[in-house]
Amino acid sequence: MTGIGKAFPGVKALQDVNLSVRRGEIHAICGENGAGKSTLMKVLSGVYPHGDYEGEIRFDGQVCAFRGIRDSEHAGIVIIHQELALSPQLSVAENIFLGNERARRGFIDWNRTNFEAGELMRRVGLAENPVTQVAELGVGKQQLVEIAKALAKDVKLLILDEPTAALNDDDSAHLLDLMRGLRDEGITCVIISHKLNEVIEIADTVTILRDGRTIETLSSGELSEGRIISGMVGRALDNRFPPHEPAIGEEVLRIEDWTVWHQGRTVVDAANLSLRRGEIVGLAGLMGAGRTELAMSVFGRSYGTHVTGRIFKDGAPIEVRTVQDAVRHGIAYATEDRKRYGLNLIDDVKHNISAASLKGVWVDEGEEYRVAAAFRRDMNIKAPSVSSVVGKLSGGNQQKVVLSKWILTEPDVLILDEPTRGIDVGAKYEIYTIVNRLAAEGRAVLVISSELPELLGLCDRIYTLAEGRITGEVPRAEATQEGLMHLMTKGTT
Repeated sequence: MTGIGKAFPGVKALQDVNLSVRRGEIHAICGENGAGKSTLMKVLSGVYPHGDYEGEIRFDGQVCAFRGIRDSEHAGIVIIHQELALSPQLSVAENIFLGNERARRGFIDWNRTNFEAGELMRRVGLAENPVTQVAELGVGKQQLVEIAKALAKDVKLLILDEPTAALNDDDSAHLLDLMRGLRDEGITCVIISHKLNEVIEIADTVTILRDGRTIETLSSGELSEGRIISGMVGRALDNRFPPHEPAIGEEVLRIEDWTVWHQGRTVVDAANLSLRRGEIVGLAGLMGAGRTELAMSVFGRSYGTHVTGRIFKDGAPIEVRTVQDAVRHGIAYATEDRKRYGLNLIDDVKHNISAASLKGVWVDEGEEYRVAAAFRRDMNIKAPSVSSVVGKLSGGNQQKVVLSKWILTEPDVLILDEPTRGIDVGAKYEIYTIVNRLAAEGRAVLVISSELPELLGLCDRIYTLAEGRITGEVPRAEATQEGLMHLMTKGTT
């Protein structure tokens, strides 16, 4: 790809970008949110058709003018987006060959479909029956279905956009091993990832983008986290976490004997935890430990078919049976899935920010605009205006809109579920700064994160959760990754 340029209204997303990928290598693309990584791959894969961008694409020595995804797939280029494009109610086999059906005389040959799907599933390490509904699979296995789907199209160049962002450590390791196997078969992979440790582990070459431009391309021997970060943000990021001097006050929230059942299963088992004003508290646990379920059940019983236990606010018992109750009592929850549950992606910034704070029938549009503009400035939301569509913003800026929405409700307690998932290191630092500021204002913040270094660097105190039970409470000074992991696996089978 040479001289690639791509503009949107008011934004120059790519400017004179050059990318050279060798056959049979794993080539990583790194950059901050909004650097142009996904846009570049959408140009390559035909999502943005020829004529909609500047520059030239050559694949296998031939100049390409893809009019759409079908053209690029016909050439052997397949992209797997961060939001998986699977139909949950169809079988694995049906998804693998969707749009690429195995048919005979105008009818689908189901025997051939299921047999070939089984072969592809074995190739990617899936042991399920091909007729299994995709909805029954976890996100890690769904990612493998997407790769099997790509292999069914005789892929030569596989593009993976944040493939491990939503995966646990085991699923991530399996996916990276699979990519190595594909490389050994001669399939070229281009991977976009914010997980720099994975990039260093797997990439043969790394190209860094910043502000829509190519900064440099590094070989595996030149890679280090510091080198990649300095290329991404334009400076060395010596300290990943801003300085934080806690001023911890009185207890603001306490949860006692909190038990959550869902569809006949105990998901949270007699949990007890407390939060104090000005305190940042972490909640650590393996996937499936019940972290999100605990948070959602506290936030107006958004999760759970049956919930028991007691909640105290400023020492007095309160009833929180609906989301409206939670907001009225000063409790806010920023979901881990901002695209599905946290934002209206087809609406603008100002409506998203005001959504949780609207009262009555009438909206003062002038006040709504003024408040949103203030948050855009104070939170450093990079958008042309508060009338910009949220779905067009980068992940880090979308997360700032989510935080703005809940800060506007003036909560005493803010629960942040995976607040930096899918966000680059520069934007993470900004989010951490916002969290510190909220604590300094006297709010209590509960941070749920799969990244132990994040909890260790950010939190004043950390709870651990295993199989729905609180297994430990560790002050910052005593917390280590090894100690937390021991508590997170306590009693698990």
